[in-house]
Amino acid sequence: MIRLSRMGARKQPHYRIVVIEKARARNGRPVEVVGTYNPRTNPASILMKRERVDYWVSKGAQMSERVNKLYAKAPAAAPAPAA
Repeated sequence: MIRLSRMGARKQPHYRIVVIEKARARNGRPVEVVGTYNPRTNPASILMKRERVDYWVSKGAQMSERVNKLYAKAPAAAPAPAA
């Protein structure tokens, strides 16, 4: 399951986008952290490792409804510069 894990102080939330077993608690130990989401910035900042999300989806992981919306909004990663 790919979902949000809440971080930050009280009334100042930001979130990690994590791959986690479905039965674990919301803030339980994740398998992998694949991004961050900060709704308090204007506009909200979304950083996501799209290739890792695609990898986990190919392995059968399901995205939560909110993560699916963030995935659609997240900017595509710029291609790595040729060396």
